[in-house]
Amino acid sequence: MTAITRTGVRHLQEIFAQRRRRGQAAFMPYLPVGYPDFVTSIDLLEILAQAGADIIEVGVPFSDPLADGPTIQAATQRALEQGTTPADCLAAVRLLRERGVRAALILMGYFNPILAYGIEQYVADAAASGADGFIVPDLPPDEAAAMEQACERHGLAMIYLVAPTSTNERLRVAVAHSRGFLYLVSVTGITGERSELPPFLAEFVARVRKHTDLPLAVGFGIGTVEQAEAVARLADGVVVGSALVKLAGGPEPRSEVGKLAGLLARAAHGG
Repeated sequence: MTAITRTGVRHLQEIFAQRRRRGQAAFMPYLPVGYPDFVTSIDLLEILAQAGADIIEVGVPFSDPLADGPTIQAATQRALEQGTTPADCLAAVRLLRERGVRAALILMGYFNPILAYGIEQYVADAAASGADGFIVPDLPPDEAAAMEQACERHGLAMIYLVAPTSTNERLRVAVAHSRGFLYLVSVTGITGERSELPPFLAEFVARVRKHTDLPLAVGFGIGTVEQAEAVARLADGVVVGSALVKLAGGPEPRSEVGKLAGLLARAAHGG
């Protein structure tokens, strides 16, 4: 087998190391492919990169997104109704690379479409498209051997989620299996904007740090500049989804998404 010289894992490591040297957090926005339509979604993902995104979660629409709140559910359902497929999401990554996007691109989606596509083929095609890794919310590490092995073969990162309710044992398992970074779900619930961050967030981040040197990215419930600034002081990455998805469905998606993304990037990067 030809040695893999550029890997998604290494790319992620470089991004977090660079931000850490500067005393900054990485800005990590999410938008789904195909919303409000395919062409616009590619433009919006590119705009995120132009606005300062370090790592972009490229959403793969699925009919039963159990971790997502109403904003993302509605957006991905519309994308599905317009015929968006996992192959389209891989094509989106390829188009972004052709446009010169250098941010890390993480495919964020659920496991059933990956199974239907074929695990090995999906990972191989994702690598060929220019993706850096995967977040699969409904795939626990205990059941992910085939996916992890394919990622290892193709140099891509497999990233797991932990929640405030995760026991220390589950934290250890997630840490042992994650590559690139660990995703901390800030609340016990679904995605979506909240009026304030949970009061236990600092304690949760500190508890996870006792188990790993991996970068820690915090998501779910972050939607304002003030919240992004607060999370950036605690964690290595700031994930924002629903607030941007809401603007993507508005009358001026390109300008509005770009404006908010720029503000959030500056917040994560310390002004």
